[in-house]
Amino acid sequence: MNTKLISTRVSLSLAEKVDQIAHSQSHSRGWVLNQALSAWVEQEETRSRLTREAMADVDNKAVVDHQAVLAWADSLDTDKPLPLPR
Repeated sequence: MNTKLISTRVSLSLAEKVDQIAHSQSHSRGWVLNQALSAWVEQEETRSRLTREAMADVDNKAVVDHQAVLAWADSLDTDKPLPLPR
């Protein structure tokens, strides 16, 4: 696998926490940072994809009426909650 060195400055307290985690898991600081960065990138890619999908739903008018959602949410604490609005 090809790699590239990326460097950045972080607060001393964050660096110490990373070092503690690395030590407790018997991994290197680099391994911990790589795992964290990989998870963050995946999260951001998912967030972006979900946003694009939601915007496409809006463009296609595939949305649920706001008042219907509020009525459903308000009904959840009652003896007869409404069905999930579609």
